[in-house]
Amino acid sequence: MAVITLREIAPGRYLGQWTMPPADMTLQPIFPPHCTWEPPELICGERGLVGRLSFMGLGKNQSVATIRVVPHGGPMEAYTVSVAKPFATAARDPGTDLAVWLDLAETYVNLGIDHILRGIDHLLFVLGLIWLVRSGWMLVRTITAFTIGHSLSLAAATFGWVGIPERPLNATIALSIVFVGVEIVKLQRGEVGLTARYPWSVAFAFGLLHGLGFATALTALGIPQATLPIALLFFNVGVEIGQLSFVMVVLALIWAHRQAKAELPRWGAALPAYAIGGIASFWFLIRI
Repeated sequence: MAVITLREIAPGRYLGQWTMPPADMTLQPIFPPHCTWEPPELICGERGLVGRLSFMGLGKNQSVATIRVVPHGGPMEAYTVSVAKPFATAARDPGTDLAVWLDLAETYVNLGIDHILRGIDHLLFVLGLIWLVRSGWMLVRTITAFTIGHSLSLAAATFGWVGIPERPLNATIALSIVFVGVEIVKLQRGEVGLTARYPWSVAFAFGLLHGLGFATALTALGIPQATLPIALLFFNVGVEIGQLSFVMVVLALIWAHRQAKAELPRWGAALPAYAIGGIASFWFLIRI
């Protein structure tokens, strides 16, 4: 993730600065043709900064980048692009432009999908839930409860109502995955653990925890307060789409395995639980 901030110093003239530098400087912003970018100055003339925005080099070491614009005497605007949606449209008055709002919705749906599919710890937690919940509808309810939980805490953290230091938070998220691994082992031994008994309740509770982890990414983008509610809404829609897509892929692989009637050795049945627990334990140790 990278963020460049442009401050308007005169009508149509901006000074740019990387407020979150990219992993390498091959990432460069691309502005509309009527603008001239000679770092750190951007000159767009009387038309101002309106039109298509993108980044050259996106996808190499950065999957998401944001251009924040601080107009002289106006509210801040933010335009986020990703590998899935490599363009954003800057407008003078996004409050009345339907195309800009649709563009915003598409941006954050794609960002939510991208974030969940690149968030290996969240996917590992969802994988554990798939192992614990064998009923299809209960699995959907459980995944949705997880989404609702993290949506609530994500909104609370992004609006600044709650806050937990990032390092202990990430360590606790790793512990939640260890917990799921232990629950799978219990189930395989014939014991009905808390998650198998109350799957959606446990998913909701841990969703609250994982949502605080998502907040770090969104806060770093510096989304303007005016567009924050709709950005959060569509980001969560993207997360839910990403999670359900992951579940469908895993279920398809399980179905294919059953159709192939491939036999695993007895020790192979316990392998996923110990793999989930072992990886998460390693994360916990390096995060504390």
